[in-house]
Amino acid sequence: MEEKKKILVVDDEERNLRLMEAMLIPLGYEVSLARDGEAALGMVKNISPDLILLDIMMPRMDGFEVAKRLKADDETRIIPIVMATSLREVEDRVKALEAGADDFLSKPVDKTELRARVNSLLKVKVYNDHMRNYQKELEADVAKRTEELRHAFEKIKEASLDTIYRLSRAAEYKDEDTGAHIFRMSNYSAIVARTMGLTEQTVEFILYASPMHDIGKIGIPDKILLKPAKLDPDEWVIMKQHTIFGGKILEGSDAEFIRLGEIVALTHHEKWDGTGYPKGLKGKEIPLVGRIVAIADVFDALTSKRPYKEPFSLEKSYEIIKEDRGTHFDPDVVDAFFASEDKLLAVKGKYKDEHTSLLYQIAGKIS
Repeated sequence: MEEKKKILVVDDEERNLRLMEAMLIPLGYEVSLARDGEAALGMVKNISPDLILLDIMMPRMDGFEVAKRLKADDETRIIPIVMATSLREVEDRVKALEAGADDFLSKPVDKTELRARVNSLLKVKVYNDHMRNYQKELEADVAKRTEELRHAFEKIKEASLDTIYRLSRAAEYKDEDTGAHIFRMSNYSAIVARTMGLTEQTVEFILYASPMHDIGKIGIPDKILLKPAKLDPDEWVIMKQHTIFGGKILEGSDAEFIRLGEIVALTHHEKWDGTGYPKGLKGKEIPLVGRIVAIADVFDALTSKRPYKEPFSLEKSYEIIKEDRGTHFDPDVVDAFFASEDKLLAVKGKYKDEHTSLLYQIAGKIS
C-alpha cells in the first residue's frame, strides 16, 4: 500500500486550518497543522512534509520569512511551498517568488484549484526525491569505487616498495651483515624528512628512493666490497665509483621516485664542507635528500656490524655525528636527526640484522 503524502498547513486562523484539513483529508493526504511560522519550522524537521500550504499574513513570522528559511536549508529546500494569500498585487507575488514560493492559491481557496495545484507539486516533489536519492546513491557508489581504487593503489605502492627493497638488496646481497640496512636507513631518512617539515608526498618519495642509495655497488668487485680491512688508495678510488654507477643505473626514468633515487645515489656521500664525493659539492649545493640520506646511512653504518668493524655503541655513534655537525653533515639535518631520536630507535629495534621475512618487514614498515 502506497504511503500517504504528508501536507503541512500553516495559518494563524483556526477556521482556515480546519477548512484546508476538511478538503485535503478526503483526497487521501495526511494533514498536519501549524498556527504560526515558528511552529511550522519546528514541525518541518519532525514530520518531513511532502508539501507545505503556507499563509503569508501571520504574526511574529510571516510566510515570506518562513519560505526563505526553508529554502535556505539543504534538508528542506526541495519541499514545494504553495502560498495561500488574499493579496492580489503583482509585487506581493514577486516577493513570494523571491522568498521561494513554488505556486499560489488565492483565498478563499477553491477545492478544485487546491486539488490540481497540490497534485501537480507533489509530482514535482516525487521527482525531486528521486533525483536526490539517485544523487546520494551515485555519490555513495563513487565513494566506494574511490576507496577500492585507493586500496588498489596502496597495494601497488607496497608492491613497488617491496620490489625496490628486493632489487636494492641485490647490490649488497653478498654482505650478510647488511641484511636489514636498507630497511633501517630508508625509514630513518623518511623520519628525518618528516621532522624537517617536508610534505608527506616528499617523505614517501624519500622512503622509496633512499633504498637505492648504494645500488651502484653492484658494479664494485667483491674483493673490494667485502674486504675485511681498510681499503688502500687505489681500492678506495674504485669504491667511490659506486655513486656514479648508481646514478647511471637510475638515470632517465619517468618515475619521480626513481629520479629522486638517482639524486640519492649520486649525492649521499657528499659532505657539507665540500670534502665528499663524487663531485665535492658543498653546503646547499648538495640536494636536501642527499643530505638527509647521508646521516641515515652513516648512523646505520656506525651502529651495525660490517666486514671491517664491529658495531659502535649508540653513545659513540651519537658523539661522532655531533662532531661532524657542520663538516660532514648539514647542521639542520643533524638537529632534526636528534629531535627524532625515539622514532629512529624504534626503527632500529624493529629491523634487526636477522634472517627475517622481507614481506614481514614490508608489512611492518614505519610510514
